Amino acid sequence: MKTDVGTQATPGKTTPPCRGATGTDNEHETLIAELQARREKIRQGGGTRRIEAQHAKGKLTAHERIIHLLDEGSFQQIDAYITHRHSDFGMDEQRHPGDSVIVGFGKINGRRICLYAQDFTVLGGSFSEVQGQKVAKAMDLALQAGVPIIGLNDSVGARIQEGVYSLAAYGDLFWHNTQASGVIPQISVMLGSCAGGSVYSPALTDFVIMTQHTSHMFITGPEVIKTVTREEVDLETLGGAATHSRVSGVAHFAADNEDQALDLTRRLLSYLPANNAEPPPAIPPTDNPARMDPDLNSIVPIKPNQAYDMKTVIHKIFDLDSFLEVHENFAPNAVVGFARLHGQVVGVVAQQPAVLAGVIDIDASDKMSRFIRFCDAFNIPLITFVDSPGFMPGVAQEHSGIIRHGAKIVYAYAEATVPKLSVVTRKAYGGAYVVMSSKHIRTDLTFAWPTAEIAVMGAEGAVNILYRKQLEETQNPEADRAQLIESFREKFAKPYTSAASGHIDDILIPAETRPRLIAALELLRDKQATLPPKKHGIMPV
Repeated sequence: MKTDVGTQATPGKTTPPCRGATGTDNEHETLIAELQARREKIRQGGGTRRIEAQHAKGKLTAHERIIHLLDEGSFQQIDAYITHRHSDFGMDEQRHPGDSVIVGFGKINGRRICLYAQDFTVLGGSFSEVQGQKVAKAMDLALQAGVPIIGLNDSVGARIQEGVYSLAAYGDLFWHNTQASGVIPQISVMLGSCAGGSVYSPALTDFVIMTQHTSHMFITGPEVIKTVTREEVDLETLGGAATHSRVSGVAHFAADNEDQALDLTRRLLSYLPANNAEPPPAIPPTDNPARMDPDLNSIVPIKPNQAYDMKTVIHKIFDLDSFLEVHENFAPNAVVGFARLHGQVVGVVAQQPAVLAGVIDIDASDKMSRFIRFCDAFNIPLITFVDSPGFMPGVAQEHSGIIRHGAKIVYAYAEATVPKLSVVTRKAYGGAYVVMSSKHIRTDLTFAWPTAEIAVMGAEGAVNILYRKQLEETQNPEADRAQLIESFREKFAKPYTSAASGHIDDILIPAETRPRLIAALELLRDKQATLPPKKHGIMPV
């Protein structure tokens, strides 16, 4: 008769189940059932009533957001049982496993990421000592693993009941944001109202995605503003997605709803490397590298005062449907975004002649310089399309620091060591020519279209200055002015003079821009560049 090891059959007696050191199967099942019950309680967050209240506002729960964002079955939660240690103001009766945030790691399109999701159903997602510890751990893991960190933000702000402990936790979060800056991509997805200290961490991250009508960001709310300044303003006007994506520039993207915001996060990540030591993710090319669109040959109007849409140029040159515009609604006289060129990720910077003639103002300066520096930090080549008559004139711009803000563009391009290519499509006047990735600030290859006008200023302005006395004395000033303008444009405003001096590397037929950029990018793929040894430069912020 065969028996289990460690047992012995006795005639007439029933053999008891094996207990050993681990207990019976029933005891194991009881332990596992207890664990599963605890997991379910954690998944319920603040309870059914609060979950229903969240849904009634048109918002998902933290768990639901994670499920939507990550690849199916990939989420691994950590620190799910930790609770706070505070007891003032009845907090001893308000202890929830995991506290007010869910942290962990998973995959998006098969690529590893770390994340945290504030749980509004638990004490309004308030930022606590424990939440700070958990988020800091997630960021430490992200830095150690070299993967992006994503924050799903939905919080009332600092937990008042914890006093300085919650403030200290915020300080630790800001420190972690700063240490991670330029090392791993940081994305903040705003899915509720975030006020006070809770808005500073997103402001320190690389990209902020807001949702229309359900997410808000502000330092002080409408009631405080009314008390202090007597201004009356509603939540949406003060800090809604439309305000921050159009007016302040705090938000890089404004999604229609949470599902779109989370889908946009997945798409954005597809352009970004995992960290600053890796190249951006390439994909197998799906577009013909030799494709030449003849519409480009006539897209720039012959008359310099007529507009055209630079986004059409971008869509026709880069891989089809690959352009993801960043800051689309903020400073629309400039265009920035990610695209692919023969499957390779590039950063695109351009002026938009259809808005303010592509003039560079304070907001456009900030928009372009920030994007340039992000691309340089994460090894993303830069391709610039230039069509600008110059910097925005006016007392308001001068008094608000257009000099300081415009200098950011020079600094960002000059500091960047990634491959840099530029194409002058039409106007490149004065300072706008120099700062927009010109040869003089070490752009690797500079091209121009036959329509390019490269000069200190436009022909009209130059003639008015150079020939002022002559025109005052002439019998036919208008006819003479027109002749002088044409003569000046022929001599200085065409690209051939700049090409002759070596400041433009080649003049392209517009339709051939795509294959020429692909070839240039292939050449510069392994570009090596160094900067002088220093702790860091002093950017004109």
